[in-house]
Amino acid sequence: MTAIRTRNLEKTYGDVTALADFSLSVEDGELFALLGPNGAGKTTTIRILTGQLLPDEGTVEVVGTDPTAEPVETRRRVGILPEQESPPSFMTPREYFEFVGTVRGLDSPTVEDRIDAWADRLSYREKLDTLNTDLSRGQQQKVMITQAFLHDPDLVFIDEPLANLDPIVQERVKHFFTGYREEGNTLFLSTHDIDVAEEICTRVGIVSEGRLVGDRVPGDLAGGESLLDTFLDSVGGSIEARAEATD
Repeated sequence: MTAIRTRNLEKTYGDVTALADFSLSVEDGELFALLGPNGAGKTTTIRILTGQLLPDEGTVEVVGTDPTAEPVETRRRVGILPEQESPPSFMTPREYFEFVGTVRGLDSPTVEDRIDAWADRLSYREKLDTLNTDLSRGQQQKVMITQAFLHDPDLVFIDEPLANLDPIVQERVKHFFTGYREEGNTLFLSTHDIDVAEEICTRVGIVSEGRLVGDRVPGDLAGGESLLDTFLDSVGGSIEARAEATD
């Protein structure tokens, strides 16, 4: 089954083209990465797929819904981890998760069990009753990862998930993503981190200047070619592209 399908998406901001003739298909059970330099159109794509932004042209289908026509239903059925977004400052992590659980229709024992599991997985149990505004940026990222998966969705959109996390927690998160996919779920990852895309993703779409310019399976690259080589070839191999890829 197809979890995500776009056809001929177009989006402009004034004179800037964010997406151009953007067509993509992601099947159930994939850990798909949209890989590209900053400003390539990755975040715009996620915002359209999750009903937060309307395209100028084109069609979108996400888990059987049309996020341009029924954004609330789409967001109800998926998890979303936005880039650099913080949890509500006036809540503690526990209060925020209880709120998310209520919105998602989860019963209290289920919410508590999942809070405990995530607090242990990401090592922030001692911060569960601290105001979010008093958490470090890395701790806030842990809270945002938790809320995205709290209702155990079949599809999760993840924009730069490892930002602000220490190396040990990064490895735990990558391990969880891999296991989550192996259970039959779908993850759509937006990143400019080539190492992460090559390590854990089953397929990688390369985007440049709003266009999908490559579609690769990391383990199937020919002749010992790295994903970095493929990426640079796809976006023109410029010094600027290499700097973005390795930043």
